[in-house]
Amino acid sequence: MFEFLNSLLGRDPKRIKANVEIYTWQTCPYCIRAKMLLWWKGVKFTEYKIDGNTEARNKMSERANGRRTVPQIFINNQHIGGCDDLYQLDSQSQLDTILAKSPM
Repeated sequence: MFEFLNSLLGRDPKRIKANVEIYTWQTCPYCIRAKMLLWWKGVKFTEYKIDGNTEARNKMSERANGRRTVPQIFINNQHIGGCDDLYQLDSQSQLDTILAKSPM
């Protein structure tokens, strides 16, 4: 049934080969919105919940070139940015192409 729904909605989770990581806070609306887009596309991602964890936030900030806001999203270890950046890639029809690439 899910395969039928996926084809009806134009989704192909089998095409997604990328390794996706997202740093979040549990109650952050931008984090929830970013995860909803990833779920909608059928992406399986690794989520790092960093609520109140200074060490995890510092690690995220190092990876994200000093950015300390959440979410911070990485695809195949490349920093994508936050929620707005993810949606911008999708609106420019670039996100699906990035998600289809295997990690190197």
